Amino acid sequence: MFSKIQITGTIEVVTGMHIGGSEAFAAIGAIDSPVIIDPLSRKPIIPGSSLKGKMRALLAKAYNPTVVNHNDDSEKTSRLFGSSANNKLMTSRLIFSDMILDNYDELHSKGLDSITEVKFENTIKRLTSEANPRQIERVIPGCKFNISIIYNINSDAQLNEMQIEEDFKAIKNGLKLLEYDYIGGHGTRGYGKIKFNNVEVNNVFGDVADDVMDKCKGILEE
Repeated sequence: MFSKIQITGTIEVVTGMHIGGSEAFAAIGAIDSPVIIDPLSRKPIIPGSSLKGKMRALLAKAYNPTVVNHNDDSEKTSRLFGSSANNKLMTSRLIFSDMILDNYDELHSKGLDSITEVKFENTIKRLTSEANPRQIERVIPGCKFNISIIYNINSDAQLNEMQIEEDFKAIKNGLKLLEYDYIGGHGTRGYGKIKFNNVEVNNVFGDVADDVMDKCKGILEE
């Protein structure tokens, strides 16, 4: 039977995070590299594609013996994120939702006027000493974003409880790797460190055996 398991929790920004938005219009004196925002709330977001892409890249490094094209990823990685290779067609089992800033009121109550900051950086050409200053907008530490990841269980996977358990161990590893890496740009310069809080697992559609759910919860909620 087709079923869905939802993984929820919170991403907390530990160091200033930059996930770039549109630079289609930039007035004189404007920030060179703004962050992406939700057009309705005007608050920063973490696109689901950013989280999915980074997690896949890290798991590919963990599970692939060598650097390969994404369609040649290991079976563990391809099961979770999909493959379009003719000889290995797989639909992604994971669905990542966009994440909008969730604790604006909390931050505002602490006297913060803005939930982003502008970091000034400079590159200098070694031979000429010519400077190239730029302004990069970052989401400030302490910002929190609610996570929603759906894990789909199709009828074929329903028959293989060991495979579901293996998938959730891979998801656990992906979240752990993200905490020791970064999300967004300029991570090697200290940007984009995050941590996951209050991770929960719930069966939101269909019937998943209680013992399978207990294993999934035990893996991610420990």
